[in-house]
Amino acid sequence: MEGGGEEIEIGDENEFPSVMGRKYSPVVAHDNDSAVVEMTSIRPGSSSSLRNHHLKKAKVDVHPNMTSEEREDSLANHSINGPQRESKLELFGFDSLVNILGLKSMTGDQIQAPSSPRDGEDVTLTLEQPKPSADKSGTLMGVFVPCLQNILGIIYYIRFSWIVGMAGIAESLLLVVFCGSCTFLTTVSLSAIASNGAMKGGGPYYLIGRALGPEVGVSIGLCFFLGTTIAGAMYVLGAVETFLNAVPIAGIFRETITRVNGTDIAEPITSPSLHDLQIYGIVVSILLCFVVFGGVKMINRVAPAFLVPVLFSLLCIFIGVFSARHDRPADGVTGLNLESFKNNWGSAYQMTNNAGIPDPNGKIYWNFNALVGLFFPAVTGIMAGSNRSAYLKDTQRAIPVGTLAATLTTTGLYLVSVLLFGAVATRDKLLTDRLFSATVAWPFPAIVYVGIILSTLGAALQSLTGAPRLLAAIANDDILPVLNYFKVADGHEPHVATLFTAIICIGCVVIGNLDLISPTSTMFYLVCYAGVNLSCFLLDLLDAPSWRPRWKFHHWSLSLVGALLCIVIMFLISWTFTIVSLALASLIYYYVSIKGKAGDWGDGFKSAYFQLALRSLRSLGANQVHPKNWYPIPLVFCRPWGKLPENVPCHPKLADFANFMKKKGRGMSIFVSIIDGDYHERAEDAKDACRELSTYIDYKKCEGVAEIVVAPNMSEGFRGIIQTMGLGNLKPNIVVMRYPEIWRSENLTDIPATFVGIINDCIVANKAVVIVKGLDEWPNEYQRQYGTIDLYWIVRDGGLMLLLSQLLLTKDSFEGCKIQLFCIAEEDSDAEGLKADVKKFLYDLRMQAEVIVISMKSWEAEGEQQESVETFSAAQRRVVSCLEEMKEQAQRNRTPLMADGKPVFVEEQQVDKFLYTTLKLNLMVQKYSRLAAVVLVSLPPPPLNHPATFYMEYMDLLVENIPRLLIVRGYHKDVVTLFT
Repeated sequence: MEGGGEEIEIGDENEFPSVMGRKYSPVVAHDNDSAVVEMTSIRPGSSSSLRNHHLKKAKVDVHPNMTSEEREDSLANHSINGPQRESKLELFGFDSLVNILGLKSMTGDQIQAPSSPRDGEDVTLTLEQPKPSADKSGTLMGVFVPCLQNILGIIYYIRFSWIVGMAGIAESLLLVVFCGSCTFLTTVSLSAIASNGAMKGGGPYYLIGRALGPEVGVSIGLCFFLGTTIAGAMYVLGAVETFLNAVPIAGIFRETITRVNGTDIAEPITSPSLHDLQIYGIVVSILLCFVVFGGVKMINRVAPAFLVPVLFSLLCIFIGVFSARHDRPADGVTGLNLESFKNNWGSAYQMTNNAGIPDPNGKIYWNFNALVGLFFPAVTGIMAGSNRSAYLKDTQRAIPVGTLAATLTTTGLYLVSVLLFGAVATRDKLLTDRLFSATVAWPFPAIVYVGIILSTLGAALQSLTGAPRLLAAIANDDILPVLNYFKVADGHEPHVATLFTAIICIGCVVIGNLDLISPTSTMFYLVCYAGVNLSCFLLDLLDAPSWRPRWKFHHWSLSLVGALLCIVIMFLISWTFTIVSLALASLIYYYVSIKGKAGDWGDGFKSAYFQLALRSLRSLGANQVHPKNWYPIPLVFCRPWGKLPENVPCHPKLADFANFMKKKGRGMSIFVSIIDGDYHERAEDAKDACRELSTYIDYKKCEGVAEIVVAPNMSEGFRGIIQTMGLGNLKPNIVVMRYPEIWRSENLTDIPATFVGIINDCIVANKAVVIVKGLDEWPNEYQRQYGTIDLYWIVRDGGLMLLLSQLLLTKDSFEGCKIQLFCIAEEDSDAEGLKADVKKFLYDLRMQAEVIVISMKSWEAEGEQQESVETFSAAQRRVVSCLEEMKEQAQRNRTPLMADGKPVFVEEQQVDKFLYTTLKLNLMVQKYSRLAAVVLVSLPPPPLNHPATFYMEYMDLLVENIPRLLIVRGYHKDVVTLFT
């Protein structure tokens, strides 16, 4: 033994797996590591090195202070997880085995993938013992106690008896049921979402963001952060108000009320001054912030202890209610009797001052809607358990059980309290004694005062502790760059977020009015609850395969009712606050959608889009699309004939032209490129190229998708694309590509056959073709064009050329242009009739264009320029030379005339005719369209049995000296219609 370790034989080296020509061999462990396995490189193909080897020994650290059981476990773990077991599963591949690392990656844990060593290098992999996990809480202490502590807050102690006096017993019961139903349905939705998988930190923000997307998650999460922070200010004011009521002498600016409803009262009522609430509130907030900065861990440990005084004070209140009038009678306290119950059954809504004391000259009028806003914070706090999701043993069980138990417990407590408070005192006592719960408590009010102060301070600490963590969780997701200041590393405290939270909290404390702060906090809570309900509604309605919550007691209708109930409560409380809160959430959503970083969290909206797309695709069917519903779906062929400018994956002007083919951006483009080679060898290159092309499409603001195909050559790749691309009626209907102007100058002899093959494939597949000549000169969206858009309409193409010209006019670049339509009549006598028919046709199509008819006789009478004659003669010579070479080769091989691997049959007279036709059409375009912004001309199909080089000669003559040209060929479908 050496260094506390033992040498253990682990068997023959054949049992070590070989991965990509490498093998694992054990080495001596480091001092601080439990075991080390060294991966030694072996040259691929050297199988003899695996057969001719000797026995190796692995050294596993076995410390002297280990017990025999620990030593046996160490050896057993090595044998179980070692190479002997792996070698039996080598067939399945080591990167996909179900092991600890694989399972952690499925749960979303970020595990750094080991880098692949180069040949000849040794890499040491250290297997460390897992670190002991931090203590985690169960259902009781992790969810039920925090929820109960947050729900039972200041409203119950200093406002609930007043609410019973103002609304009466009947409407108070309705109020509790109404607000409790909202939180109960929200809890059901929360339970379903929380039990659908593992949760990380962030609480409701994490749930909503992963269900509705990062934009909605961040907007609602920030609103919930504001609500939690404002609630902290509310708790601080509640504690200060309780203290000033319990110790009136501590007030600096005391207010004394001697009249109630215009009547003098025997004993003056001392009410805390607004300035006292502000001064003491600021001091308490600062002290709490110092505590939060100094000991957040201590707060989390001590916080459950704050619940004990609360429970004890509740017990004292109930004992006092049942013992009232029996041991210590007080003014207005009648004890439990039916007369008080009857008198307090109905409501008594009236005007009050800022302190809530009835006053006909007061500024605040209370009704049921206003009481909803005041009471609703007493049922909030159901998110306290989900906020601790990172510290729970089993979130899928603890959150549903603990949250529902706390919700039902507090709702039952409120219902019982309504009946008891309404039967134990007069209405005037309930309305004038804001601390009636302390007055009626047994044996003396100080117990309730202490319970109120401790409970509110504990809730305030929870808010000031939870809100910064929520803000830090939003910042850590790296969605909004403006929140980067609040990022915090794992295991560190969010000090910057805590300071920001403290500033907002102190600002709310300065307001000093608890009755105004409470509705504001309520609004933000309701926005969050509505988001939770909508998340569950969407997920339950879509019912994706990943939606398998363990909590089965839920239905999408309940979530929808819960969301609607949240919105109704918001409008009942205040239209103004509702509009402001929704506007704030909308502004945050809009800001996140513009400035935020894109992220795919697998949210429900993506699933909804997917199902909507499937239904829309099925509804479209596979039948021919009606011309009124026809949209261009261009298949943009990105692979250039030559080099691309600026080393980009697609020609910039080709992307601009794809946008020009859409009306107001509606429609979809498919950008495709082809990589030559074997798919298995170049699959990764294709993925990288697809990502680059997608990024470039987004940069050019093109509505489309990118596809990369690996094929032996361009022709085979395009033939596969044209047959398989698209689904149903969402298949591309127009192929857009650049004209190969460089094929002759750079002597690219393979381009003609490929170019002609692509056109023939489009004709066979019944796809329209648009070929752009002069792509480098094509304008972008900021370059204004003047002149005309000239159409040389030679063949019927279903109206595609006419439609393209209209689409160009909708763009800013061409909106100042006019359309000229040129038609060719075979006889002079047909010219006027053809012109009238075309004008009538354009009128019925709601298109404006100047119609110009050219007769064939005038065409023949036109003289050719010397330059054109030389171009024509040069083309003739090249055709004759090529034809003679084919004949000589055919004689040598004793085969028919062959070109491009296919037999051809060529008549020289027909070739001259085609050359002459394209020449005359080119001269006509140069004559009439010299000042045109763009020219559109019909694409002649490649003649059968003609070599591809001949067709390129025809096309070169057609496009000669025309700077910007669109060569268009339609297909056997109408894309325009005369009828409405």
